[in-house]
Amino acid sequence: MKLLTFIKISFGFAWCLVMLFSCNGHMNMDMGGTVSARNVTEQTFSNPLAVPAVLDGTNATLAAKSGTAILGSRITVNALGYGGAAILGPTIRLQQGAQFNLTFSNNLSEATNLHWHGLEVPAKQDGYPSDLTQPGGTFVYQFTIKNRPGTYWYHPHPDMATARQAYRGLAGFFLVSSPEEEALGLPSGAFDVPLVVQDKRLDGGLVYDPNTNDRSIGMFGETVLVNGTAGAMLEVATRTYRLRLLNGSNARIYNFALSTGAKFQLIGTDGGLIGAAKEISTVLLAPAERADVLVNFGNLTVGTELYLQSNAFDGTESQGKQFFKILKFKVVHQVTDDSNMPTALMPVEKIPESQSVTTRSFDIGHMMQHGNGMNNMIMHTINGKTFDANRRDELVKAGTVEIWEFDNTKGTETHPMHLHAGSFQVLSRTGGRGLIEPWEYGWKDTVLAFPGEKVRIIVRFPDLKGKFVFHCHNLEHEDGGMMLNYEIQ
Repeated sequence: MKLLTFIKISFGFAWCLVMLFSCNGHMNMDMGGTVSARNVTEQTFSNPLAVPAVLDGTNATLAAKSGTAILGSRITVNALGYGGAAILGPTIRLQQGAQFNLTFSNNLSEATNLHWHGLEVPAKQDGYPSDLTQPGGTFVYQFTIKNRPGTYWYHPHPDMATARQAYRGLAGFFLVSSPEEEALGLPSGAFDVPLVVQDKRLDGGLVYDPNTNDRSIGMFGETVLVNGTAGAMLEVATRTYRLRLLNGSNARIYNFALSTGAKFQLIGTDGGLIGAAKEISTVLLAPAERADVLVNFGNLTVGTELYLQSNAFDGTESQGKQFFKILKFKVVHQVTDDSNMPTALMPVEKIPESQSVTTRSFDIGHMMQHGNGMNNMIMHTINGKTFDANRRDELVKAGTVEIWEFDNTKGTETHPMHLHAGSFQVLSRTGGRGLIEPWEYGWKDTVLAFPGEKVRIIVRFPDLKGKFVFHCHNLEHEDGGMMLNYEIQ
């Protein structure tokens, strides 16, 4: 902590180090060529997919704890979990407009908190990085569910410890529904399957011990878990399933596709259901992004096996070159499909650019190194600044509309940028891909900027007075300082 304080106080000196270490170019802390992510080693895909328990959030209790988790055949690790789970946590389900009441207990040996990712909640309930529950302590989370029906999630958010705690297992789904959504006749019950995809480094157990390269590009593992299961397999029937995809990794990006090449229906993004389904064959999700999709197994015969996989993609030096399988589907039942594919889902109100009162630009294309050797402090910046809980970086007014630009045109790393306290819409992307992807047209709370890209978003700030943060959701970047405050007045 003393070192971090020194860096923040002496930032003018530290910023000079940026130039000395050529941080506009790609940094390789091992003095070799380009730093690359660790490749994935595929499993045998014989372990039944774990499905998280469901927790009613109207009057609930939840504890963070450590324990022993079995991730698959012969894979046992020390992990962190919520509630009765050895790793991850229960899926919280609530109706839009309901009152959320949860008593949280911290049974860990370190301070932690809960951030309700994507949910519009009061500042004191949001899991601000310095609002912590100490070991042995409790905190009551209470707020009204204002969000649209959709797939949200929760995870810890303590300053400089988010990456470690989330990596070791602390995360869970938060699903919001409504009578309007239920009337659409979408797949439900056992046919509505939340899937959190994460990569872990298990060659030494589930230990979080990043080296300098990891702090630069993010922590990558060789084993992909789905709902905490390595080599996961899901038995399905000949019908349509709703798959809620969440990239819960610290840094890895997934280009989700089916091994058959079949198309599927996109029905929701970060901020809930979209206006109408879009037929797509791939969806690229950075850490924290979600996609709600319908996959039809109805034309397959019993005994067919296929995979959810990640296809290779362009746009970054450090990852995207590898194709790998994630989850096996095995068709085991012949049934009659009673689900519905409505022509319209839920309207998405477009925010007119003409309503914007100002534009703010954020340079996210720089990082710096402090010290020498394999345990250097790697700091990632926004507009040349790193996180300081005592500073107010941006002041905005409740109810107003602004355009924010995330400029990664000079950067060499990927940055999924996340705003707390609400959702936004993506206006444009210049450089790199040069377009808005199909899964970026709905409400979003996280948007990916590849190296060479500038992304513009538009946001209407909610009537939630107080201090919130925005940051890169590559968790090593976040813990390395790539987070600023903004205050709603």
